[in-house]
Amino acid sequence: MANTVVSLFSIVLLCITAAQGRKRLHLNNERLTSYPVINDIDGICKTMVETQGYTCEEHQVTTEDGYILSLQRMPEGRSGEKADKPPSVIIELRQLTCVELFQDASTWLVNSPDESLGFILADNGYDVWLANVRGTQYSSGHTSLIPNDTAYWDWSWDELASYDLPAFAQYVYNYTGQRIHYAGHSLGTLMALAALSQGQVVNMLRSTALLCPIAHMNQIPSLLTKLAADTFIANDMYWLGIHEFNPNGRGGAASKFVEDICNKLNLNCSNLMSLVTGPNCCLNSSRTDISSEPTATKNLIHLSQMIRTGKIVKYDYGDQGQNMQHYGQPVPPLYDMTAIPNEFPLFLSYGGQDFLSDVKDVQVLLNDLKDHNGNKLVVLFKEDYAHLDFVRAVNAKQMIYDPMISFFNVN
Repeated sequence: MANTVVSLFSIVLLCITAAQGRKRLHLNNERLTSYPVINDIDGICKTMVETQGYTCEEHQVTTEDGYILSLQRMPEGRSGEKADKPPSVIIELRQLTCVELFQDASTWLVNSPDESLGFILADNGYDVWLANVRGTQYSSGHTSLIPNDTAYWDWSWDELASYDLPAFAQYVYNYTGQRIHYAGHSLGTLMALAALSQGQVVNMLRSTALLCPIAHMNQIPSLLTKLAADTFIANDMYWLGIHEFNPNGRGGAASKFVEDICNKLNLNCSNLMSLVTGPNCCLNSSRTDISSEPTATKNLIHLSQMIRTGKIVKYDYGDQGQNMQHYGQPVPPLYDMTAIPNEFPLFLSYGGQDFLSDVKDVQVLLNDLKDHNGNKLVVLFKEDYAHLDFVRAVNAKQMIYDPMISFFNVN
């Protein structure tokens, strides 16, 4: 086991080797008080949306704790007809490993317009807003901090649920004057579940689609992910002073190193992505590249706590005094999934081959929702889908997005 811990720790150290010179946008000490449309020549609009013939706007919103986040708006489809349906916000978040860490909103645009949810929603008449959470390339600004500051990375998904999601929802709600359909993948679903369970954003959302829902997590079958959580790797990194987890180090030598580590663990790493996400059935073979965005090491610690305990709770500081200081009680409070309003419309879809949103864990979540109004909870199971299929599969439109849009249309 000692060799395993050392090997896994080496993998994490490899993953955090980062290119520190990446261009970032910092708007220190500047809060947005209106609704400006940003002209960003390197942004998602210019590089990914307008190149496909769609209209796109860059927006920014500042959270209550000072993070400056970006949104991209697609107000019409390829036909040029203005959206005639309520706004929809889609957030992309992934979790926990160097193969599949956090992504920004561009994930919803990577496939062709006929296969990518962002374009599909726009072509179906929705006013589409793509949201990028704190720490990602397009949401790296802050009113007083820069990413080189340790304090900038002092957050976990608690803050994503309590600050980022409400900021996105409030901005779009105020801008459009309409309630919103929300779609999230993986940890984006946990943000929504946590916020809804605490009564946040309910009055601004019309419905929520949960693709690969992450809530209860202690039955995940991914050996790499499970071992990383069980051996407290993220905790060790945090106490070594590594507060930003940046997985961008890559290249031939790095790939060879990971291969050697997998050999030592006696794992077949010919497809490392599948070891973490599950055997994806239907990815476009020409678009299998996965670029990763940074996250906070504290966020990884929080997720590891969930995997070890099976509980959906706020971040545990590991000290009763610190927990008392933050929460007024010696243990972190639970997020109660049964507190989600029974009449709130939920669309939930999961896959039989998913190693992160595991079938058994999803069943525990569904048991939490057993009292939900029958006509307000739609559950779609896809036996051959794994984690990435829900955002990258060539047939996701027919299998997942069309039923989801039908659900939006009636709510």
